[in-house]
Amino acid sequence: MKSNVLRVVLFAFALATAGCGDVVRQGTGASFLILDNLQSAAGGNTLRSDVSTNGSITNDLAQVTLSLGLKDPVGTAPSQNLWITIDRYRVQYVRADGRNMPGVDVPYPFDGAVTVTVREGAASADFTIVRHVAKAEAPLAALTRNPVVISTIAEVTFYGRDLAGHEVSATGRMSVDFGDFADSGSN
Repeated sequence: MKSNVLRVVLFAFALATAGCGDVVRQGTGASFLILDNLQSAAGGNTLRSDVSTNGSITNDLAQVTLSLGLKDPVGTAPSQNLWITIDRYRVQYVRADGRNMPGVDVPYPFDGAVTVTVREGAASADFTIVRHVAKAEAPLAALTRNPVVISTIAEVTFYGRDLAGHEVSATGRMSVDFGDFADSGSN
């Protein structure tokens, strides 16, 4: 008899949780982040990162657009406690061929700071997706005046908290091709 009761309880629990997706399990707050778009500062979802532009090394910028989602949408506007403030991000590069050793095959991962509060509607922020330091280190430094292009996927995770203190994060990806591309005005 106890065995049948246990089976019924387990079955009921399985049914009750079957509809729970990742969004419901994501964090303990009532709101979550939706990463709407990740693109280079010039536009487009692929960044051509020039390791040397007219002899100079510069950061490459990207832009993220985020919106707010509610786990249990009630009413029309989220309260202030449900707003999410992003305060940092992490960039990690991977290659499709599996060669992912930082400093050998891909640039080192890094953390950066960015602050944006996501309320009703969308919020956008610019951030550094390739640091100038990475272009002076292996493997990117070897690309200067070299026809090789290293194609990667940048995985960017944004971290923050809702105003009630619950931690949240969202991850997006975009293609980044590293090379010594032709500079404008050069012969």
